[in-house]
Amino acid sequence: MNRVNYDAEMQKIIEQARAEGKKPTLLLHACCAPCSSACLELLKDDFDVTVYFYNPNMDSAEEFSRRETEERRLCEALNIKLLVEEYDSAEFYCVAKGFEKEKESGKRCERCFFLRLKKTAEKAKEKGFDYFTTTLTISPLKSADLLNEIGKKIAEEKGIPFLPSDFKKRDGYKKSVELSKKYDLYRQNYCGCIFSKNEKKEK
Repeated sequence: MNRVNYDAEMQKIIEQARAEGKKPTLLLHACCAPCSSACLELLKDDFDVTVYFYNPNMDSAEEFSRRETEERRLCEALNIKLLVEEYDSAEFYCVAKGFEKEKESGKRCERCFFLRLKKTAEKAKEKGFDYFTTTLTISPLKSADLLNEIGKKIAEEKGIPFLPSDFKKRDGYKKSVELSKKYDLYRQNYCGCIFSKNEKKEK
């Protein structure tokens, strides 16, 4: 069975928009500034991008605030609009309940992805965006197949197009590391939730 090349799918959408002389609006869910950096460099010339910082999975208000500050600083440097959703960890713990002992990349993560992408789609629909997507596919630890499947399912349910992506393609992750150094961004060594933080400590 051939795997879908989500990066190629995204490029087709970009090329079609270019041919039509359009610059679609895009609500880009962002987990953190380092992951956003390479994604924004790739997207900002072809989309009217607004970053959506919605991360109830953060293990503390302090971690949320630190990542939000860095996201804001990056967006200001790149002249990108930013929407921030208030921190409410109860939303995450609700979907994580019963899956606390799952390893990273397991069912708990899948439920977290669904939570954040659903909220992004709802916000995109409310604000009249052409597309929504997420920076999460840039991580080597996260499945682009799973994230795109979730995104497309939510897109059908909410009636707003999901922009397919695999931002780790074409050295995307490597570029994010380089851009993080360029902008002196805080890079964390765990996804953000207390469970991944504890798993990293155990390792």
